[in-house]
Amino acid sequence: MRILFTGGSGKAGKHSVAYLLEQGHSVLNLDQVNLDHPKVLTRFADITDAGQVFDVMGSYANYDELAQGAGVPKFDAVVHFAAVPRLLMTSDNECYRVNTLGTYNVIDAAIKMGVRKVIFASSETTYGICFADGEVKPDYLPIDEEHPTIPEDSYAMSKVVNEATAQSFQRRTGIDIYGLRINNVIEPHEYVEIFPAFMKNPDLRRRNIFSYIDARDLGQMVQKCLQTDGLGYQVFNVSNDDHSVGLTSEELIKTYYQHVPLKTNDIPKSFYSNEKAKRLLGFKPEYSWRDYIKP
Repeated sequence: MRILFTGGSGKAGKHSVAYLLEQGHSVLNLDQVNLDHPKVLTRFADITDAGQVFDVMGSYANYDELAQGAGVPKFDAVVHFAAVPRLLMTSDNECYRVNTLGTYNVIDAAIKMGVRKVIFASSETTYGICFADGEVKPDYLPIDEEHPTIPEDSYAMSKVVNEATAQSFQRRTGIDIYGLRINNVIEPHEYVEIFPAFMKNPDLRRRNIFSYIDARDLGQMVQKCLQTDGLGYQVFNVSNDDHSVGLTSEELIKTYYQHVPLKTNDIPKSFYSNEKAKRLLGFKPEYSWRDYIKP
């Protein structure tokens, strides 16, 4: 497939781009930072400027396409990860503006340029736990896509708004638009660098619901979305199958979630459910921090 990937130079994006290239896709990166990859061009553009987004959406993906003499091909899909990536990087209103306006512009341009599939990055923060003022517990465990999304911060608010924007565009056009509520992204080198601290102090992972997603498994998730057609508008939790600490589910419940009801009959192995992605997309995480360090 010919794919426009926004935010492909970021922590999550660069691993997903690499994975997609391994699957044989052609990728053009839209970002404000160069992606140092020999097979990917980066077009520098501001996603809050609709004109710039439209221009890139109608551009060549690489120099080889010039040789064909057939004009500019259409993109088969757009993967939209570009954003202010977290709270406390810019002013709150700038974070909200960039993320909401940028997402509107990307989806709008994709649809008007004839793209039939859009995958966009939402966030675990939509559930209102990660960046809450003080401690907020989930309504139930494990958290699935039906859990309320009423966050308090500008970053998570922007992601909730983006989901509403995407759903509205999908309803009007009938194309496939899939949102990914991505948990805390971990790169391979980070297991030995930061996970030992999580083993000593599990409190460090409470705001992430003790979950995580390996950056390479996130790439697999994007690929599964590209392969699966006809689901209309969907949101998916994206996480690995295990906790990001050495404690068992029973131990975590006893310490942190004694009065939080369980939605499943069995005690879940992860408190951030990826069951929907497994069931509808065939997602199957391949990596675990346990491959790199011992609890």
